[in-house]
Amino acid sequence: MLRQWSGQSGQAPGEAEPPPAGEELWEQEMERLYASRAPVRTLPYAIVDKRFIRHLREPNGVKSSCWQRWQRRWQIARRRLGEAAHRLAQGFGLWEGALYEIGGLFGTGIQSYFTFLRFLLLLNVLTVGLTASMVLLPLAWLRPPDPGPAQNLTLQCPGSHQPQIGIPKFHNQLWNVLTGRAFTNTYLFYGGYRAAPESSSAYSIRLAYLLSPLACLLLCFCGTLRRMVKGLPQRLLLGQDYRAPLSAKVFSSWDFCIRVQEAATIKKHEISNEFKAELEEGRRLQLAQQRSPTQRACHLLTFLWVNVLIGLLVVGAISAIFWATKYSQDKKEEDLFVVLQYLPPGVIALVNFLGPLLFVFLVQLENYPPSTEVNLTLIWCVVLKLASLGMFSFSLGQSTLCIGGNRTSCEAYGYNACDYQCWENAVGEELYKLIIFNFLLTVAFAFLVSLPRRLLVERFSGWFWTWLDREEFLVPKNVLDILAGQTVTWVGLFFCPLLPLLNSIFLFLTFYIKKYTLLRNSRPSPRLFRASSSTFFFQLVLLLGLLLAAVPLGYVVSSTHSSRDCGLFTNYSAPWQVVPEVVALWLPLPGQRALNYLSSHAFSFPLLILLSLVLTVCVSQSRANAKTIHELRKQLVWQGREKWHLVEDLSRLLPEPAPSDSPGPESPLSRASRPRSFYPGFPCPGSPGPSRVVPTGLSPGCPGPSSRFHYPSGGAL
Repeated sequence: MLRQWSGQSGQAPGEAEPPPAGEELWEQEMERLYASRAPVRTLPYAIVDKRFIRHLREPNGVKSSCWQRWQRRWQIARRRLGEAAHRLAQGFGLWEGALYEIGGLFGTGIQSYFTFLRFLLLLNVLTVGLTASMVLLPLAWLRPPDPGPAQNLTLQCPGSHQPQIGIPKFHNQLWNVLTGRAFTNTYLFYGGYRAAPESSSAYSIRLAYLLSPLACLLLCFCGTLRRMVKGLPQRLLLGQDYRAPLSAKVFSSWDFCIRVQEAATIKKHEISNEFKAELEEGRRLQLAQQRSPTQRACHLLTFLWVNVLIGLLVVGAISAIFWATKYSQDKKEEDLFVVLQYLPPGVIALVNFLGPLLFVFLVQLENYPPSTEVNLTLIWCVVLKLASLGMFSFSLGQSTLCIGGNRTSCEAYGYNACDYQCWENAVGEELYKLIIFNFLLTVAFAFLVSLPRRLLVERFSGWFWTWLDREEFLVPKNVLDILAGQTVTWVGLFFCPLLPLLNSIFLFLTFYIKKYTLLRNSRPSPRLFRASSSTFFFQLVLLLGLLLAAVPLGYVVSSTHSSRDCGLFTNYSAPWQVVPEVVALWLPLPGQRALNYLSSHAFSFPLLILLSLVLTVCVSQSRANAKTIHELRKQLVWQGREKWHLVEDLSRLLPEPAPSDSPGPESPLSRASRPRSFYPGFPCPGSPGPSRVVPTGLSPGCPGPSSRFHYPSGGAL
């Protein structure tokens, strides 16, 4: 310890002086610590030794400069801020106990779904906070003006068709809540926001309303990207074919700090599930390596016809969604309008319910490992969901914005003013109904399908009930449901700004509903998979949903004409037109010139070239790192071989006891004193052992001394 060394340096004259070698080592260590610029926090010493090192670097007579003190304070503040952000990213420890229980009983694969759900809840809470701080709080402080009289728009609609004035035909309050009509004039929808002219306001509500969806999308993009690349360094370092030795899991899996019987039971289940997943992956890999050419050809044919069939199912589902949305929008004046209100969400829900079930059955025919099977099923489910949402958005665009159509009102006003007086509210109501219908289906399926099925299976016996059994918790289907709701929430950030608040409530309730379904009504899946094989893919499909939501939002903000009777942008040809107006009002002339230069081609082309150079450097660095990792792996293999060569050399030098030397029974002490095996180092798992060399003087058939030592295989380790 440094304290002992420092105490020896100042001892009394009557005491014995330290030996010269210890004094020299102490001086060398002091000089190294004094000259080192490494942070004291990272040094492997006790806290009192760190204080002595800090005192050594900064004596009493010498004080550090202001810059050094400020830098030290900034490092401390940054570290504390990073720790607080890490706790925030973990959701303040929300559902930690429940996640531990689920992971122990059902494996980390199913646990990854609930972790993903918690991450989506955190994103929605942050989105609500950002929207409230940018729009709602300033709007409540500034007190928006009362709405004036509605503009008298003279429309020439065919067939004396007049626009809907928003008076509901059905005065059932519950129905108005389910369809969103009860909140038409509230802050839930676009039409409830109003603001004074830009020249008479100290805060631009219009600009904040326009930039808040973009800021929310950017925040969600950064959070998703950070979570997605979190496991990439370990994945690149270990490689795709790396598998930890079973011996390490056998001897190091148990947590000896467990003192509660319930926690011990959960830990036993967790270790058992880990072994099952490991052995299943090894068996699948061995079967794949032993396939004959004929079996590989049959597997390829199965892959082709299964994916062609799934593609046809996706095309049929998209066509059904398109025609259902078109029929619902064209029959607004029919008597069955109550049923037609939920026809598009009903068809989308039916497609998303039957699609994953068919995909799971068809993908299982390809005989992939469980993790690959889950990822392939999730790919097709995501393709189905994103394509259905894209077709639904296109159908709404055809009805409200006359995309691909020619109507008189669209040519005059830029949108279908004959059918939609406030088309932003109409789109927001459709997205609101999608969110509501998705959550109601989750509740209904949990308590009207899964629960009765479990009760019937437990009550009756027979071959049919044995075959039926409890439902299996399908991760792709459940991930698809919450991903669909999140994508709809992102699309509705402009039309329904408080939709993330509604989705946060639904996600919070969905966690407990799914947990109840998993623990009470579901059976463990016979095919276990790892969380690491699916967590990255969950973030990837979430990123695809974010990009899909950004496309219609960008089109609406930049190219569509706003409604003339509601909302903040009634006097603008497009919502983005408020940006040049605010820039001209609030920024001085040099600032305007700077923004014009940043948006011009003179800045875009050099920026593109610079980004290309940075990308080239990053790719080159990545390849260099990959090459270094490959060389380090080879070095580990050669080090393992070298150690086993030393073991063989040592075994040849040891005398082999002859059987005649000990005619009687061998004592345990003599057996224990003889070295059985040497492990000078733990070699790289799975690395090949050294070639056996027959010593001189021994025939190849005679076992030499080196036969006592065997290089362990990767499975034995």
